[in-house]
Amino acid sequence: MRAYKILCFLPVILVALSFAGCSDPSAIVDKNTGIENHNWSYVNQVKYDVKIDNEKIPYNLYFNLRVTGDYKYSNIFILMHENGPGVKNDVNRYEFKLANADGEWLGVGSGNLYSYQMMFRANYIFPAKGVYHFAIEQNMRDNPLHEVSDVGLRVEKAGNSNQ
Repeated sequence: MRAYKILCFLPVILVALSFAGCSDPSAIVDKNTGIENHNWSYVNQVKYDVKIDNEKIPYNLYFNLRVTGDYKYSNIFILMHENGPGVKNDVNRYEFKLANADGEWLGVGSGNLYSYQMMFRANYIFPAKGVYHFAIEQNMRDNPLHEVSDVGLRVEKAGNSNQ
């Protein structure tokens, strides 16, 4: 009976260990937030906190996005708000191209969803150690912006910064 219990739980343990080993060691944060009913309103900023332990190494920052095939634009404009040690109310506007002129999506497709991970800062040095607060706001003319499934943020150590 004891051997049977071990055999039953062995696959569960192996699956759990395989997922634990799949994490990206360079990623500080890689999170996505689902947008309710795929309608992203101006007031629904997506917020993330990022803890920086080493201000001496460079980081790459990415905007994550997932839209449906019914998204009606070939681009998206966002406002990226940042606050933290040495950064007070920094707001930058970014445009990201999502499709070619012929309508071909540039993202990775799966069914009716297209995923994007687009860099908005390369080799960025944070001014100090501490927690930085990011808020992502859609900045298109439509409010709400339809057919946006998920929005997210990825912050990773740049290059070979294994410190």
